Amino acid sequence: MDWDDLRIFLAVARDESLSAAGRRLGMDASTVGRRVARLESAIGSALFLKTPQGYALTEAGERLVAPAETAEQAAQAAAEATRREAGISGQLRIGAPDGCANYLLPQIASAMCAAHPGLEIQIVAQPRVANLSRREADMAISVSAPDTGRLVVQRLSEYRLHLAGQADYLAGHPPIRSLDDLKRHAMIGYIPDMIFDRELDYLSATGVASAVISSNSVSVQMQAIRAGAGLGIVHGFAMPFVPELRPVLGDQIALTRNFWLLRHADDRASRRLNLLAEELAGRIRQEIQRLEALLWQGA
Repeated sequence: MDWDDLRIFLAVARDESLSAAGRRLGMDASTVGRRVARLESAIGSALFLKTPQGYALTEAGERLVAPAETAEQAAQAAAEATRREAGISGQLRIGAPDGCANYLLPQIASAMCAAHPGLEIQIVAQPRVANLSRREADMAISVSAPDTGRLVVQRLSEYRLHLAGQADYLAGHPPIRSLDDLKRHAMIGYIPDMIFDRELDYLSATGVASAVISSNSVSVQMQAIRAGAGLGIVHGFAMPFVPELRPVLGDQIALTRNFWLLRHADDRASRRLNLLAEELAGRIRQEIQRLEALLWQGA
């Protein structure tokens, strides 16, 4: 049995689509289909059932997943054994909520790639947690620690959020001395039914029931606040990138959250991923501390 065919099988099983698996593997969908058919012929059983929702595993396909993943881990271990001890190379895909993906990971990825010239980092900004079982990413950053799934969960760092407004907006609207004053101001926040984690429900801390402008994206919310559309809760580490913003009611609204690093349990034995996770965690902590310090230096 060809390992490369098993690799293609796993991609289809995880993506439930020939075209999506092809994009992951860098080949066209028809080639993926032919390789799956070749594997099915070699095994003597159908591995997938085509449905309106995509490609679903048959019973034979379900039985093949575990040995195929064992072969995948062995192939990864063999590849790691041939790499230079002095450096870390290859591709690393990180899934992250867009606040982290926009304001932390670009400079962290730049530093890591400079330190490891053979490293290629892909940042997937998502309004949800990346599905590691389907291998959407090698590791994921989350705002809460999941209690289900075959995952290795590591606390990364605490971070702070602040109510903020654009300087001109604040100068041109009624003064804000208490939470009650917020009722006279427009608020920016998340779309309520698109909050994928309870830790993102920031608006309740302000006592204001609804937002005038809402988005499932932290970056869109930030740009709306920057445009003077109203007040909103923003990451402290993001505020140095938008110097027009000013903290509001800092003594009355103080939110603290945590970032968590998630990895698939099967990757625990990967020396390469262990080293990358350790470096990523350290750099995230340092960058949050650096940016939050800059915020108060400029206050």
